[in-house]
Amino acid sequence: MSSEESSNVLVPSAPGPATPITESYTYHSPTPAAAGPYILGVDEAGRGPVLGPLVYGVAYCPVAYKEKLDDLGFADSKTLNADTRSSLLETLSSDPSNLGWSVRVVSPQAISSGMIKKPPTNLNQQSQEATILLIREVLDRGIELAEVYVDALGNTTTYEKYLSGLFPGIDFTVTTKADAKFKIVGAASVAAKVTRDACIEGWCFEETGEAEWSTGFGSGYPSDPNTQAWLKGNLEPTFGFPKLVRFSWTTVKLLLEKDAHKVKWTDEGQASLVKAFETGKGLDKDRCFVTKDLQLSSVSTL
Repeated sequence: MSSEESSNVLVPSAPGPATPITESYTYHSPTPAAAGPYILGVDEAGRGPVLGPLVYGVAYCPVAYKEKLDDLGFADSKTLNADTRSSLLETLSSDPSNLGWSVRVVSPQAISSGMIKKPPTNLNQQSQEATILLIREVLDRGIELAEVYVDALGNTTTYEKYLSGLFPGIDFTVTTKADAKFKIVGAASVAAKVTRDACIEGWCFEETGEAEWSTGFGSGYPSDPNTQAWLKGNLEPTFGFPKLVRFSWTTVKLLLEKDAHKVKWTDEGQASLVKAFETGKGLDKDRCFVTKDLQLSSVSTL
């Protein structure tokens, strides 16, 4: 298990009581025992929504299993309905000797904290970190990777070269619509999408008190009228939103600026501290106010 894996967080193959996803975590299926080398696919779910986590998924199988994989029905998860995706995840888990998958769930708080810190870690960087972490952890589990297929993220040539430099000896292919072109990426897409849907559907609001949070938030995309209505109807003017919300998204920032209580930040503490260490005049020109008030003086010897 990853150091950040939580067996109590709702994931498709490890059901348990839903808990607030306040920390990012990684989940791994059992490690396949079949001889390598292996191929691996990488895809994500939830880059665009203003609600919920970003989930990166990988799926992998022996190169020798590739022909059989092509007949299992994997495809871009966006083209499949929820029942089909769930069925395919069961398929992905049905042959543990040959098939493995992992997901990295990046919490809404981690996404926002990264994007607003100085210097910021933008969503592309966070996505790269999730991808690299998953590949490293699969390698650490003793899987020999020969080929890795990645759904495009930014400049495909640059990203492909970057990953090849990090993992010499592995043949990387970074391309657009990889989930439709390569079945192993389609399998990763299914793992990521089903996991994210489970996280959203089983979300347990940590925030307590008088607020009662509704779950009718639609798809979570900023353009969804149901999501917009949920955000407007669940804005708490003092504290903002529950941890389900990515507060670094422009949609949320604008709502807070418009409808939340105004906050005036003062710098009185810093101003007082600066004044305390200002030097006096005349006989006190070499002594700051704090040393005078405390009747402190320097000594040359002890």
